[in-house]
Amino acid sequence: MKFPFSGVQVLCAATLLGAGALLAGCASIANGVAVVGETAGVITPQQGDSLRKVGDAVEKTFADITPEQEYYLGRAVGATIVHKFKVYDNEAATRYINVLGQTLAAASERPETFGGWHFLILDSDEINAFAAPGGFVFVSRGMLRLCKTEDDLAAVLAHEVGHVELQHALRAIKGSRLTSALTTLALESAKSLGGEALAQVTEAFEGSITDISGTLMNSGYARKQERQSDEVAIRVLKSVGYDPYALTRVLTEMQKHLEPGGHDFAATHPPPQDRVKDLKTMLGKTPAVEIPAVRTARFQKALAGI
Repeated sequence: MKFPFSGVQVLCAATLLGAGALLAGCASIANGVAVVGETAGVITPQQGDSLRKVGDAVEKTFADITPEQEYYLGRAVGATIVHKFKVYDNEAATRYINVLGQTLAAASERPETFGGWHFLILDSDEINAFAAPGGFVFVSRGMLRLCKTEDDLAAVLAHEVGHVELQHALRAIKGSRLTSALTTLALESAKSLGGEALAQVTEAFEGSITDISGTLMNSGYARKQERQSDEVAIRVLKSVGYDPYALTRVLTEMQKHLEPGGHDFAATHPPPQDRVKDLKTMLGKTPAVEIPAVRTARFQKALAGI
């Protein structure tokens, strides 16, 4: 079967920027090594203007990063993730979480991304889920086993959709690193990008990928960001008709299985009990949704053997 990634090959630095300077080579991070090819083409005035805007504003906001730039950066981060965890090769299960995920994403404030939304299962027993920029969402087999109903899984995916909607992963990039890369491109907008400038951009974006990947897989987001994504999840779940209380159930179940000091969800997220407390405040008197039997049956059939 085909997945959203062509192996772990990703486009190189200038393409990640969406700058129009097409590089013949690509950066492969299958072995943690980037190989950059030669350059061809120039940056258009429109693209150069966009880059100048980003260079000026990057330390304050990521609003001027284009959807194309975000997509290619997210694809590179995604390649890093699947290199570490590997992909679970189950076409029926992958199709199922994509249908569910696309439904949830359509109800978010970012129903469309440059390259579309992609949901992938990681072949790992760890209890975890990640969302890379541009609409790449990953959920582990361990997390899927933790979910007892389709509503539970919808809650997990809706939370990750929230991270993409709010562009939390982009904020993991060190401002000075991104400013350096984009300023270089702006200055080089009138001619081909090559030599020292190309090396600088490549290094900056390799670092950006490392910044994001490290946040997703090691340090995690701040409690404020997790709360923001939970707020999005509640809104999305209500909009689609799933039980918003499912997120509290999943977190409560996680609390039973997570080991302090582990490398999974416990290492990359605030304590589940803290989020449950916040969720109860957010939900207030929101009525629970009765889960139709057909949903549970569909869920069990699609994820049998996970």
